[in-house]
Amino acid sequence: MTDWHPDPTWIRDRRVQYETDGLDIDDLAADPMAQWQRWHDEAFAAGVAEPNAMVLSTVDADGQPDSRVLLVRGADQRGFTVFTNYRSTKSGQLEQHPVGAGLFAWLDLHRQVRVRGRVIRISDADSDAYFASRPRGSQIGAWASPQSSVIDGREILEQRVADAERRFHGIDVPRPVHWGGWCLEPTEFEFWQGRPNRLHDRLRYRYGAGSWIIERLAP
Repeated sequence: MTDWHPDPTWIRDRRVQYETDGLDIDDLAADPMAQWQRWHDEAFAAGVAEPNAMVLSTVDADGQPDSRVLLVRGADQRGFTVFTNYRSTKSGQLEQHPVGAGLFAWLDLHRQVRVRGRVIRISDADSDAYFASRPRGSQIGAWASPQSSVIDGREILEQRVADAERRFHGIDVPRPVHWGGWCLEPTEFEFWQGRPNRLHDRLRYRYGAGSWIIERLAP
């Protein structure tokens, strides 16, 4: 522990007043993925950094939550697809508890989107197709990194990269069997728009009886 005792007002009193337009049910697309696409495109057009960045939260063996930021590389009617090492910590958690929560935070626009649902592995064919589209350096990295494992130093990783580069010199890099995609298939979305005086707009889609139900939530 340190002896750091800052003035408590340094973070307590940092406030931004959200003077943004409101969000009503009539403003929304009937399909939540269409609404997400609309907001994503607006975030991209506004120059938001990494608009496809999503915080993915999972549950470990002890029931404790775990979160990290990933880049979504697929968004369609199934849901949101991310790619990773199947031997990583998050993959192990998803194997044991195949559910997750995602968060897109487009802070420049005073917007966020929350999603929850089950998470499933995508097909080998879809993982192969995405892997083939990656830069070669990223392909090499997928072979070299024992993701989430303890290593003794950066030089260990650099040596593994060099070994992989020699192994695949002059040929295409195949997808490792331990690397591929997971798809978060939402059963619930929440679209959040910042409003003045913290009276934010929160509109939720939840799936029931074969269709999406849209509801307003109190801020």
